[in-house]
Amino acid sequence: MEKREVLVIGGNRYFGKRLIARLLAAGDRVTVLNRGSSPPPAGVVHLIADRDDEDALREALGPRTFDVVVDQVCYTPRQAAIARRVLAGRTGRYVMTSTVEVYAEVHGEVHAYGDSVAPVRETDVDPLNAAVDLELPWHEPEFLDTHYGEGKRQAESVFAAEPAFPYVAVRVAHVLGGDDDFTGRLTHYADRIRTGEPITVPTVNHPATYIHVEEIADFLFWTVGQDFTGPVNAASHGTLTTRELCEAVAAYAPGGGTAVFQETTEPGEVSPFAFRRFYGMDNSRATRLGFTFGDVRQWLGQAVAETLVPVN
Repeated sequence: MEKREVLVIGGNRYFGKRLIARLLAAGDRVTVLNRGSSPPPAGVVHLIADRDDEDALREALGPRTFDVVVDQVCYTPRQAAIARRVLAGRTGRYVMTSTVEVYAEVHGEVHAYGDSVAPVRETDVDPLNAAVDLELPWHEPEFLDTHYGEGKRQAESVFAAEPAFPYVAVRVAHVLGGDDDFTGRLTHYADRIRTGEPITVPTVNHPATYIHVEEIADFLFWTVGQDFTGPVNAASHGTLTTRELCEAVAAYAPGGGTAVFQETTEPGEVSPFAFRRFYGMDNSRATRLGFTFGDVRQWLGQAVAETLVPVN
């Protein structure tokens, strides 16, 4: 296979670093661009720039061109607009890591799937039909944190509305696994199961689709070598309830214990992976394109053990 020039924006942790390892193993020439807070692995070209600074981004890239760009850290339409301007004419393909959360909000309102158990398809959120507001306070961390799905959706819309290059938006299911899971979500459950502290869930608690950290790295690596465009869902087969997830945590968590659930009808915070709407994604488009997903129940125990059981 001919070597590819691949730029990865971000990607220094979790499934991003696994993607870089796969690219290097395949013989690709990899350039990593980040703010310099952590060094990339050996064997890559390292560029340092703040992606929100358009001039700095242009200067860091210089005259470089790429076969594929994988953008792991595009969170807002402003960042997408800068990337589109700077990378126009520089890449033959652009892969944006998006999220299942794009299905949660449409024009700022809860998606109509709140009471549905039908898996969402890519066409349920068409970036061409979604409004973009560049004037929202996307630079404010608190605003961005509470509008994560909306930021990703609007970023997708920027690329779809004025495509400067063929683009893909990989809508990633909730990711589990790895001893470097930085989210603390499984640890949240393990701590409460061990101490007997209640786990708060909504009275109507919907299941969700998930994907293993190694599987999403495999999927992104596979996507780099394909030529399809547009949104694509990436999720393992099957769904999990919060109870099933907690049963797996109880089986592997140091100290053991039993999950105690506390239901609430009040708005506000609930435990991680406890959902008031159905977060199930239809993965049939990716399957038709040729990717083979695993089943969530086949790897769940492994994922929990990797995250919670210390390695001696």
